[in-house]
Amino acid sequence: MRIINIKPGRPLAVFLMLLPFVAVFVAYAIGSEIRLAENPSDKLLPAPGTIWDTAWRLITEADRRSGRILFWHDTGASLMRLGLGITISALTALVFALLIGLLPLARSFLAQFVAVLSMIPPLALLPILFIVFGLGETSKVVLIVVGTLPCLIRDLGQRVVELPQELRVKAQTLGASSWVLALRVALPQLMPRLIQAVRLQIGPAWLFLIAAEAIASDLGLGYRIFLVRRYLAMDVILTYVIWITILAFLIDWSFRWVSRRVFPWAEDSL
Repeated sequence: MRIINIKPGRPLAVFLMLLPFVAVFVAYAIGSEIRLAENPSDKLLPAPGTIWDTAWRLITEADRRSGRILFWHDTGASLMRLGLGITISALTALVFALLIGLLPLARSFLAQFVAVLSMIPPLALLPILFIVFGLGETSKVVLIVVGTLPCLIRDLGQRVVELPQELRVKAQTLGASSWVLALRVALPQLMPRLIQAVRLQIGPAWLFLIAAEAIASDLGLGYRIFLVRRYLAMDVILTYVIWITILAFLIDWSFRWVSRRVFPWAEDSL
């Protein structure tokens, strides 16, 4: 039997899924133990127990000056910025994708322009955004939009272009207008792809958010990481990095769950 035809059962699949995580944890624990044995005051690789104690302290103890648990306030601020940026990008990309995919005139007018915009490194625009929009919330949200929107438009627009020509012809034969064609034919086919495209942009969106918060912010996960780096507080940094990873995974899982519930017919493509 060829190896490409071997499909693992449920227990084996779960084991294989967990194996890389366990391997990374064991490798880190061994490396930490070796470094701490040579230098007990080493801060580069804190022991897993130290990271756990730090995480518990961060999520339960309030700040002495403000009386707030900063960990949760940082999380709320970052998620608000991320959610707003992704929502604006997704809705805007949906509109432009329908225009580019369905209207040849719009495709000729916008397709290459969007392609060029997607080549611009978003982080290179960060100083410009701070100058134009200031150092407040707007510039951080705009950076997420600028960083994710062109890629979303290109992805979704290509999906609309790839729709079978037979669907368009049949709809027009039945008297569908351009507006009806967009809403009743293209949009239902586009929604599963929208969720998939947003899932792929969650990682870059986090990158842009952390970068913006690190440079100009007084609250947020990225701000806290770069604030404590000067003290070499690796236990705090690793706690926040792990938390960001968990949040990103939960967001991705939520999108996948919604897609399976709302668009079960598109599950194989996701």
